[in-house]
Amino acid sequence: MSYVGETLSNLLHQTAFFNLTWGNYVMILVAFVFLFLAIKKGFEPLLLVPIAFGMLLVNIYPDIIASPEETSNGVGGLLYYFYSLDEWSILPSLIFMGVGAMTDFGPLIANPISFLLGAAAQFGIFGAYFLAILLGFNDKAAAAVSIIGGADGPTSIFLAGKLGQTGLMGPIAVAAYSYMALVPIIQPPIMKLFTSKKERAIKMENLRPVSKLEKILFPIVVTSVVCVILPTTAPLVGMLMLGNLFRESGVVRQLSETASNAMMYIVVILLGTSVGATTSAEAFLNITTLKIVFLGLVAFMFGTAAGTLFGKLLCKVTGGKINPLIGSAGVSAVPMAARVSQKVGAEEDPTNFLLMHAMGPNVAGVIGTAVAAGVFMAIFGI
Repeated sequence: MSYVGETLSNLLHQTAFFNLTWGNYVMILVAFVFLFLAIKKGFEPLLLVPIAFGMLLVNIYPDIIASPEETSNGVGGLLYYFYSLDEWSILPSLIFMGVGAMTDFGPLIANPISFLLGAAAQFGIFGAYFLAILLGFNDKAAAAVSIIGGADGPTSIFLAGKLGQTGLMGPIAVAAYSYMALVPIIQPPIMKLFTSKKERAIKMENLRPVSKLEKILFPIVVTSVVCVILPTTAPLVGMLMLGNLFRESGVVRQLSETASNAMMYIVVILLGTSVGATTSAEAFLNITTLKIVFLGLVAFMFGTAAGTLFGKLLCKVTGGKINPLIGSAGVSAVPMAARVSQKVGAEEDPTNFLLMHAMGPNVAGVIGTAVAAGVFMAIFGI
């Protein structure tokens, strides 16, 4: 009987109930909230579902992301190996390839002024960088945190790894992806604050047709120019443009379909669950994480405001030909930010169609955030 009792006791004490802390319960609750937002509200479910489930798993069974040194048999947890692909910058670069294969750069090519709107939206990144230093982060940590302002999860993970800030990578990635998912909630009040009803109702002229040759040359020219000036951007910009070249060349349909579908979704699963698994209670519930979440929100709000205000300036310069709302899409949450521009514009005039106009700054923002990351790496000699 003693053997049976001891066996039952061992089994009972192996359950999570005897090992969970109050912090684990808090993070499990956060995971449920994320799942609710993703499934019920439809906020970026492709991102939030795997992130939330990874968060749930690690707070029930922490060893799922344990390194080989932390285990008795020398074999790391499943999500440890997924996460290693994040640290090595493999998954963020593959995500960029998939985004490039899925995205039509035509609106950006047709309206090159979109580059300026995408650049203006990066103000939030550099503003948050100096604020992070004031809050006590060192220069590299401040740079890694501030890139959240671009609302670009892969770039945030990429830069944190390159700058050696792997300890902050989890909170940074979760904050970045959370704000990407919450774009429809965060952006509209800021857009309305800085624009008038008349400006929001402006109808823009149809974009000119873009030739096939222009679409083929664009990724080649951008890669050549940007990567010559900032070679450190090659893993991101290069993969983004390679994916787009797959799409536009018309001769590698199988590669384009694989990059934009099967490969993209596999990478999202690996990246999302591994990022979520970095949010154990011990690693996430601390003052540093709260600062990162706060700074990320400030950066994102500043970026949205800067893009909108620059759009307002261009509206004045062009005599009312540009709707300032498209400037808010300069943050690189593709295509959610462009859809928000369309939605806010349609609230003033249901016949106003801004989506394709907003896609120009939106795509420019993807490139701009990658360039901002390259600037930081160049500054620190990475």
